[in-house]
Amino acid sequence: MKRLGVDVGGTFTDLVLWDDDGTITIHKTPSTNEDPSVGTMDGIERLAQKAEVEPASIEMFFHGTTVATNIVLEHNGDDVGLITTEGFRDILHIARKKRPLNYSNYQELPWQKWQLVPRRNRRTVPERIDASGTILAQLDEGAVRNEVRLLRERGVAAIAVAFLHAYRNPVHEQRVKAIIEEEFPDAFISLSSEVASQYREYERFSTTALNAFVGPKTSNYIARLVDKASAAGVSDDVHLMTSAGGLVTARSARETPVSLLTSGVVAGLIGGCAIGKASGYPSVITLDVGGTSADVGVAPDGRLRMKHLLDTQIGDYHAMVPMAEVDTIGAGGGSIASIDEGGMFHVGPRSAGAIPGPACFGRGGSDPTSTDAMVVLGWLREESFLSGSMTVQPALAEEAVREQIAERLGSSLEKAAMGIFTVLAHSMTEAIGLHSVRKGYDPRDFSLVAEGGAGPLFAWHIAKQLGIPRIIVPTYPGITSAVGLLATDIRYEVPTTVWTSSDDADIELLAHEVERLSADAVAQLKRDGMPEEQISLERSVDCRYVGQGYELRVEAPDGEVDVDWVKAVSEAFHELHGRMYSQRFDEKPVQLVNVRVTGVGAVPQIELPRIAVGTADAGVALITTTRALMWTDDTAEPEWTDTRVYSRELLQAGNVFTGPAIVEQFDSTTIVGIGQRATVDELGHIIIERSEV
Repeated sequence: MKRLGVDVGGTFTDLVLWDDDGTITIHKTPSTNEDPSVGTMDGIERLAQKAEVEPASIEMFFHGTTVATNIVLEHNGDDVGLITTEGFRDILHIARKKRPLNYSNYQELPWQKWQLVPRRNRRTVPERIDASGTILAQLDEGAVRNEVRLLRERGVAAIAVAFLHAYRNPVHEQRVKAIIEEEFPDAFISLSSEVASQYREYERFSTTALNAFVGPKTSNYIARLVDKASAAGVSDDVHLMTSAGGLVTARSARETPVSLLTSGVVAGLIGGCAIGKASGYPSVITLDVGGTSADVGVAPDGRLRMKHLLDTQIGDYHAMVPMAEVDTIGAGGGSIASIDEGGMFHVGPRSAGAIPGPACFGRGGSDPTSTDAMVVLGWLREESFLSGSMTVQPALAEEAVREQIAERLGSSLEKAAMGIFTVLAHSMTEAIGLHSVRKGYDPRDFSLVAEGGAGPLFAWHIAKQLGIPRIIVPTYPGITSAVGLLATDIRYEVPTTVWTSSDDADIELLAHEVERLSADAVAQLKRDGMPEEQISLERSVDCRYVGQGYELRVEAPDGEVDVDWVKAVSEAFHELHGRMYSQRFDEKPVQLVNVRVTGVGAVPQIELPRIAVGTADAGVALITTTRALMWTDDTAEPEWTDTRVYSRELLQAGNVFTGPAIVEQFDSTTIVGIGQRATVDELGHIIIERSEV
């Protein structure tokens, strides 16, 4: 079976073709941000040529995309209308009491400045359902038709429908959907009961509006990609990565594109987990550094953590969809270094992107970037960048760094370049600390998986700063996110709100809801063509102590839902609360707020291939010696140092070498610092540790 993984980033699109016979072919191509499907299809054609296969032989197509995310961040979604319950027109405007600046009377609130739905398009109709699901006031269908016609005349592309307590009883929302389909068949429809079937009206309204905001453009992009893939002979059975770390079909993604937020970011964490487990180090911190951003994830024992409800935001908006614990900062190979009017030195978050790119690319870019800095430092050689397929001009890099940074700071060219690297590395170090130390994890208990085209250029320094004992550099670090797509199952999470307490649990309600959600999840997977023997179910519950305002998610056991099941869920919550907040209150009742069932459709897993076995002598892979600027120890100034350069393709299992060293390959470059020792394992991963010598 041939499987294709495509991860579209802000600068490069990464592709991997995986054949179950052990053959792996990779390719990188510049992203086409105006229409990512163009760059994707161009990359697929070139990848197929490189692998000497016909596109029609590709049987599975897995995709990670930033299309939905970019629409939100750039505030360029489609015009949206909202139909809601009378009296609740301004839920999206009011939001929560939390403000960016709590004590300022003069501040712009992002969700008000960049509204998902302008007030004139937020329409109300008579209807009312209470929190138990009982209909208090029937839906006024005539009013609905009038409002739909008004929104159609105003030219909206999508309509969001969010009624109070629709998570308990969706009958009114479903009727509105039918009316919209009659009156305005071209509209993209987003129902809160389908997108976020949970209590908390603001978050539910926001998520529903977000789904409508990104819906038309994202849906059209997916349709174009599927059509182009099919026309090229590639399987049109495209699966897309979700923010929860699972795959969904193109059909499902087109209906709920809000689930694709942070799509490609999560793939990098999953790929890092698979690599860590295969190398025998399951607890990993992943550092995925691309051209525009750096993604940081923490996975104890190789298990994804899900974000707390308070953190499931994208840009300036709340999105009540499951999101794996991965965060992004504006730090990458294209991050621009600058000095502001006050003389302050900045690196990022502004990026040169793919076009024009860093100055050294010679594509018209004149701003100094971190890539330019590493060319100046001697870490990126002009004859080896992307195996020579992209021209790098050191003179342009030196000119940009000297004129815009060094001369303005009154420093040498080398110091300015090292400063650019150090500032950016510090940002990444801070991000890792935020998601490990501040959340109860010691980074010294983890291995750092260096991913992306630039991750292995930074990892050696960051590991030293945080005391991380080990760095794992994957065989193909630049396309780890694409590999992560191939290591993922199809997953659908179905939630509902239950509101019951451990001291007087409504067992009948819990059992009924778990059974209903399980049936829904299985039905969804079967609609995707997943055979029953490949389907499994996972349960979880959002819990809190009675009186608390927010929940923690805990795993729930399989088997019969009874009193013992509730006790097991409560104990899991006590334990998690104790670890997260250093206190547990066993005497207090636990409130079970939301029940979730996740349907998992198992996709045949990839098996990482072994490489040729060699001796401890890595001389077989040594291609040259160069001069590079390196720190001689933790405190001294960096100095020009003779540095060995190795070819990644020629390294063999068992090879050992010490820093300073540079390892070059098509999709990335790895730095082994002075005092570090690198060993190549049987999978071809480079394991970098502190040298014992």
